[in-house]
Amino acid sequence: MSDPLLSAETLADWVLRFVRYPSEQGERMEAEPAVLGFVRECVKPLADSLGLSGRFDEMGNYLMEIGPAGGEPALAFFGYAMTHPAAGMARPFAGERLQAHGEPAIRGRGVSEQKSALAAALAAFADAARSRLAQRVCLVVTTAGETGRHDAASCALQALGAVPRRAVVALGTDSRVSLGNRGRIDAQIVVRGKAAHSSSPDAGIDAIAGLREVLDALARVRGTLPRHAELGPATLTPTGVESFPKATHTVQDEVRLTIDRRLLPGERAEDALEAIRAALPAGRPWSTELQRGAHMLPHQLAREAPLVGLIAEAHRRAALEAPRLFYSAAALDAGFLTARGAEATMWGPGAMEQFHSSEEFVRLRDVLDVARAYRELIALAAA
Repeated sequence: MSDPLLSAETLADWVLRFVRYPSEQGERMEAEPAVLGFVRECVKPLADSLGLSGRFDEMGNYLMEIGPAGGEPALAFFGYAMTHPAAGMARPFAGERLQAHGEPAIRGRGVSEQKSALAAALAAFADAARSRLAQRVCLVVTTAGETGRHDAASCALQALGAVPRRAVVALGTDSRVSLGNRGRIDAQIVVRGKAAHSSSPDAGIDAIAGLREVLDALARVRGTLPRHAELGPATLTPTGVESFPKATHTVQDEVRLTIDRRLLPGERAEDALEAIRAALPAGRPWSTELQRGAHMLPHQLAREAPLVGLIAEAHRRAALEAPRLFYSAAALDAGFLTARGAEATMWGPGAMEQFHSSEEFVRLRDVLDVARAYRELIALAAA
């Protein structure tokens, strides 16, 4: 295409720029300096060079708006700054060009999950800023991406002052449009006993033995979980265990078990936790406590929803094949946005099977195609 904003080379430059600025998840989550720096020192200067003005909210999210000021946004894109840690990936931030399946591609951490979709959204948004729009459109670059909670999106909505009518969570989905995903509630089960020297185990109350009964109770709960026709079953999965005190030859007096309970559309986190709490062993020599953790809402969008129709028309106008629809195993902010009153989906370039893997790459053609479809969606939604 003749427009440099919607060209493979422009998008390649932006994706490389984003990948070469590390913004890994760390202990400080949304407040991680590298994540905040990516937004302030990488995204904002690029937006400034494009003539796009924006503002920061209390969590460091960057909010850009075009079209008439005030009122309900007709459409908002939510992009993400934070990536999975480099982990075992070699040269994660080199930003390498390569050939993938005979086509130009870019390799780097986050390129499949967050950063290519962000580049596509920014290109479409910047191009739309050149035209006269009848309605307000927003692009929010949040400091989330790997946190497993809706805090950043919630803060951004508050700063926007209104819930968008429609929203696209710009995330790698193999360029498919998501019709739903499971939510998640994290929790920790604490088993408490009594410490003693391991030479005299009868003097203590072994919290590890209590953990065994807790795991048996969770297995019974797992057998009662509901199932969704498209998303499959709700799940209940232990994801971590730690015991205390950290000392040799000691009967452990505390065990902390972390669990991940995936939620189907229509399920409430409170109900899921109560079912777990009710199943925990009682009247034993040890005690148990269930502590609530991070929460993400499930999501479901009807095939006949207006947003799905608009995205299909955007593909037609961009001379692309009709979008593929799917149900996602991943959870991000679509459920939260829907709960707040928006019609939302997840959609962007990048292969989901590469998330958190030792190899992440994206074909430039996919980034360009999604950017063009994003641009047509803006034109349709803001008409």
